[in-house]
Amino acid sequence: MRTLLALLFLLLLPSVGAYAQADPPGVKGLFLLTDYPSQTVRAGEVTTIRVKVNNAGQMPEPLALALSGVPAGWKIDLLGGGQPVGAVMVGINQDVTVQLRVEVPKDAPIGAQTVTLTAKGPMQQASLPLTLSVGTEAPAKLSLKARLPSLRGTPRSTFEYTLTVGNDSGKDLTVALAAQGPANFQSSFAEGFGSNEISSIPIEAGQTKDIKLKVTPPRDVKAGDYPVLVRVAAEGGTAEMRVALQVSGQGKLALSTKDGRLSGEAEIGKTSTYTLVLTNEGTAPLDEVELSGTVPANWKIEFDPKSIAAIAPNDRKEVQVMVTPADKAVAGDYMASFRAAARGEQSAADFRISVTTSTLWGIVGIGVIAVALLVLLGAVARFGRR
Repeated sequence: MRTLLALLFLLLLPSVGAYAQADPPGVKGLFLLTDYPSQTVRAGEVTTIRVKVNNAGQMPEPLALALSGVPAGWKIDLLGGGQPVGAVMVGINQDVTVQLRVEVPKDAPIGAQTVTLTAKGPMQQASLPLTLSVGTEAPAKLSLKARLPSLRGTPRSTFEYTLTVGNDSGKDLTVALAAQGPANFQSSFAEGFGSNEISSIPIEAGQTKDIKLKVTPPRDVKAGDYPVLVRVAAEGGTAEMRVALQVSGQGKLALSTKDGRLSGEAEIGKTSTYTLVLTNEGTAPLDEVELSGTVPANWKIEFDPKSIAAIAPNDRKEVQVMVTPADKAVAGDYMASFRAAARGEQSAADFRISVTTSTLWGIVGIGVIAVALLVLLGAVARFGRR
């Protein structure tokens, strides 16, 4: 029996050992953490250092913060949420960020200084030594990237680029923004998730921010590729890149008459013909142009031709429109509407038509009046003799 138990123990021993190695006990304690425990500061400038107070599995308690080893003439403030603080309290398995605002005097000698931050509570404490080396002045360092550096659209499009500006310096910067495009191109900047126009943006040391660049070309721009130079600058540091606009052509339809007059004459019951002129004032062909119109009730309207296959840029086509007033129309002024529509483009014009009665009816009317006068004169002469 003992031999069987011993053999079973030996068989299970490797799996027990593997299980123990796969599930090590968790790390517990109080820790002070920073990304760069040794860094360079500049004489006469202010540097901000971020430190995380981490509580790994310990009971929360007030932790007093203290600094030691601060060189003479230096000023270091402890900030939390932008306000001076002297203690923190961190929940279990959570952390709290504090900032060391380091102000180095202008006459500070070049060399390394060690400052120690301590967080101490009733039951636990932790320390973090920071090595601050006073160095010579260095220019700011910026980076600039675009998610989509080339966009395509029409002359009526607004081209919007998303840019990422990076502050690769050791201090916070206010970055100026500028864009230079072709003549009459309008450009503006806005924050990545905002709509207000900006000309500069603050970026913390080692951080990036997204901004939007909007570029609007003039409506009469010709089809082609256009570059826009984007430049960011701060305290001697610059970064720049080019984005591109690919403007495709777009037709622009205009409707008028041959002589420019939007009026004409017509007779009741007779067909009158007017000449319309369709012009493409855009930069791309207009395809499948269709003609239509609206006239008073019981009138007739026809177009010749009814449709045009294409109108090239800066080209014009003439169309005859035949309008027939109703037989029972009353003499006077009437409005007709002529329309032309292509893919994505349309144009319309209101046309005033002065309707008159037929000259034949005028002659008939004069004849009737003359006959009536003759009859009247004959009657007067006959009965006057009596």
